Amino acid sequence: MARLLATPAARTVSHPSGRPWLIGQWTDDEITTAVAGDTRLAVIGSSPITVDQLTGEADRVRDLPALDWLARSMVGSAHLIGALAGEMRVQGTASGLRLVFHTRLNGITVAADRADLLASLTGADLDERQVAARMLWPVPHPLPDTPVWHGVDAVPADSYLLVAQDGRRTRVSRWWTPPEPRRSLAEQAPVIGEALTAAVDARTCGGVVSADLSGGLDSTSMCFLAARGDAELIASTWPGRDPADDDLDWARRAAAHLPDVEHVVWPAEQSPLVYEKLLEVDDPLDEPTIGAMDRARVLSHIPGLVAKGSRIHLTGIGGDHLAWSSEAHFHTLLRRRPLFALRQLRGFRALFNWPLGGMVRALADNRSYRRWLTDAAADLRAPAPPPVAGALGWGEQPRMLGWATPQAVEAARGVLLDAAGTAEPLAPDRGQHADLEQIRDGTRIVRQWDQMCAREGLPMASPFLDDRVIEACLAVRPEERVTPWRYKPLLVAAMSGLVPAECLARTSKAQAATDAAAGLREHRGDLLELWQNSRLAQLGLVDADQLVALAHRPATPELGKAILYSTIGCEVWLRALPAGGREPIVTGHS
Repeated sequence: MARLLATPAARTVSHPSGRPWLIGQWTDDEITTAVAGDTRLAVIGSSPITVDQLTGEADRVRDLPALDWLARSMVGSAHLIGALAGEMRVQGTASGLRLVFHTRLNGITVAADRADLLASLTGADLDERQVAARMLWPVPHPLPDTPVWHGVDAVPADSYLLVAQDGRRTRVSRWWTPPEPRRSLAEQAPVIGEALTAAVDARTCGGVVSADLSGGLDSTSMCFLAARGDAELIASTWPGRDPADDDLDWARRAAAHLPDVEHVVWPAEQSPLVYEKLLEVDDPLDEPTIGAMDRARVLSHIPGLVAKGSRIHLTGIGGDHLAWSSEAHFHTLLRRRPLFALRQLRGFRALFNWPLGGMVRALADNRSYRRWLTDAAADLRAPAPPPVAGALGWGEQPRMLGWATPQAVEAARGVLLDAAGTAEPLAPDRGQHADLEQIRDGTRIVRQWDQMCAREGLPMASPFLDDRVIEACLAVRPEERVTPWRYKPLLVAAMSGLVPAECLARTSKAQAATDAAAGLREHRGDLLELWQNSRLAQLGLVDADQLVALAHRPATPELGKAILYSTIGCEVWLRALPAGGREPIVTGHS
């Protein structure tokens, strides 16, 4: 295996015997290793842990399950790997931003942070049923946890892989559970502020760093925290093309409070649109991603920021996932605190224009998660239910769109039914499940953006998605995180005193709907070319003629709802698959 991965860029950490233990690509500041007796530990990623601290932890370890304590206390975002007496433990992050996959090579268990690498090592074939399932809109839990390669398995984000001495026997054990949401916002806000500050400090220890400054609460908070560190900060703003977009006004308002920070405002007319450069997507990723739609946007500022010396780029991604909770919590709150829940639900009905009948049906629905998945499998071609059903239920019901072939529908239905037989929700409560699924869905996209950015020369980091930050936010009572009367109350409370009150007063969020519509119009030629030689069509999963016809009608109202995203994500991913070998492991900052 070591010979298979031998490239000029590959680095190795060895066992005491001299045989290779870890092989991959990382910089010196991305890895910390320690040895104490028979114990070896490695932390790979963004973590402030020092060699001395990690050595102290290694000295205390008597068995690998005891590493749970270290995993639950580490700041930042990193893989944790341990070896003791011939056994090995490998884990990523509870957020799902760092994942672990494993397979058998010549009878020996091999783990990696990328499924495509393992598929390449073993010559594994593509699992076309799983590709069909990724065309669902949306893709429900636990379907994303199954790799799209035969013979490659994934470790759940909340678990670790334990490999026995013989290298063959394995066990997957859970190390993380979400906190009970019992704390008040008032008592937890300082804890959230401290967790987010520590997460940002882990990335701003020196040099030049850049950060998004969209004007929203999330990126604004990130910039003010980053400005406190030792690094020189560059704030980066891409204005939207919509004249009604007030992001730039709020970004300039924030920048006025940061006199020592360089504020770069890129020309709005140069801002890449959704669907731009889809034919140029060539990133070697290990799964399809709807993040391909915004690839051009995500990468657009990298050359300019690299020229200014930035070594890492911070984003506010994850703030939306944490600062607001799912309205599905009111399915439970209605039964525990009916009068309070009814008052709040009336507010949500007015805010989101929910129909009363749909609300009543959603709140009365007591199906288990397995039953919900089973029923969803039977209705893949049915019209989408009203949004309130997903907002107050287990989630938005997945659908197969009209261009999916019967073969694709049956394959996706089979995958859903297989999963429904044993599936467990991410939490017993619908609201907690929805919160965790939203985080996991977000990190799967960000994980791929991380790899794209690192490949272009500027790693990105999203401190909101660090495990310690997530835990701090999820511990707040849901009725104080989600309310129709206040905008992101959790983030406003946590950043009070750290971000100027003027900047925390924003209650709006730009939707970029104009940019998306313009992207459809301007890049329909690329979409036509995408479907005229479709890899999905070659697999028998889409009717290319329907997609070509749709590309000729960019003003079709349904296209404004992102229904094409999962199909395009699968198509461009298939096109980018290399014909030969794959790149070695790329860790990158996170």
